[in-house]
Amino acid sequence: MTSSSLTELGVAQGADAKLGSTGPSLRLLMVTARYLPYMGGVENHVYEVARRLARQSVEVTVLTTDPSGQLPTSEQAEGVTVRRVRAWPAKADYYFAPGIYRTITQGNWDVVHVQCYHTLVPPLAMLAALRANIPYVLTFHGGGHSSRLRNALRGAQQTLLRPLMARAERLIAVARFEIEFFGKRLQLPPERFALIPNGCDLPQVTGTASPATTDGTLIASVGRLEYYKGHQRVIAALPHILEQRPDARLWIAGVGPYEAELRRLATRLGVADRVEIRAIPATERSRMATELSKAALVVLLSEYETHPIAVLEAISLGRPVLVADTSGLSELADQGLARAVALHSTSQQVADAVLDQLRRPHQPPSIRLPTWDECAADLLHLYQTVARRPVCAS
Repeated sequence: MTSSSLTELGVAQGADAKLGSTGPSLRLLMVTARYLPYMGGVENHVYEVARRLARQSVEVTVLTTDPSGQLPTSEQAEGVTVRRVRAWPAKADYYFAPGIYRTITQGNWDVVHVQCYHTLVPPLAMLAALRANIPYVLTFHGGGHSSRLRNALRGAQQTLLRPLMARAERLIAVARFEIEFFGKRLQLPPERFALIPNGCDLPQVTGTASPATTDGTLIASVGRLEYYKGHQRVIAALPHILEQRPDARLWIAGVGPYEAELRRLATRLGVADRVEIRAIPATERSRMATELSKAALVVLLSEYETHPIAVLEAISLGRPVLVADTSGLSELADQGLARAVALHSTSQQVADAVLDQLRRPHQPPSIRLPTWDECAADLLHLYQTVARRPVCAS
């Protein structure tokens, strides 16, 4: 397989993509700053692909951090070994974790897969793999951040990381726009990238799920509870929505540090009784499918998303979706999979967009979205091309 063909892997294999078993077991280390029981897009991505790869006799180890010092340092789950090292500080998301370096250099890995680049974990992991002469790949997962300073420093951060990123065997994009975006930022040609989208398949919903319930019109705002995710924009629009749809209810599906502020905003606007903040664990896929199927509209007004899993899952369930017109969310709207509203719209403009979707729901075209099996299969093919010892598919 040529490097240029890898840029199309996520879509080209289609419904025929299957995971292949390996001869000698591939020793894979996935490095991520956060993993279960923490919840989020990256955490869900690693969980979905790691357990699928483990079922194909890949020796999968997830190396992650524990700022609390209260989680098990090692455990087995669904065939995946999870190893945790301490990270500091406990109350911030910098994740300075010296144990990452020691674990990588002292291990016997064939491939190191670094997930995300936003914390102190990725440069330490890439440097350790480089020093240990282990091939590594990196997936950007280029989400936003609630800190304006951190967002402003993204360009400088990418420049500083370029020497390590340029040494990666491949840089993995989960959305097509990332290849051009990061290619320009890092001054790297397209063949250095692989396009491998997230899966967006949920278990089949049993029975007939309908958004028209006796409990009213359900609007679901999905995503981790961070400022940049934009849940506050939907809450601010809710009083205007209730003027025309008094039966409307808002379910904010997520967990995170911004929860208290969201609850205060709902109380201040007098809509606390119409807002529910409740997360569904990433492992409870059937329950998530059932709950999302009840929504008359799914919303994500985030400042930055690459390939938002929750939105794609809603689309796969046939739910109308409203997104902010930015980053990977704009790509979904351009493909006709969702409707978009300007990121900096007023509360009334957001309400109007929501009400328009409720009156005239935009049904996405009938297309086949990528699955987690395909995502894992594409990653396995990529690992096999870059592993430091021959590992052949049967």
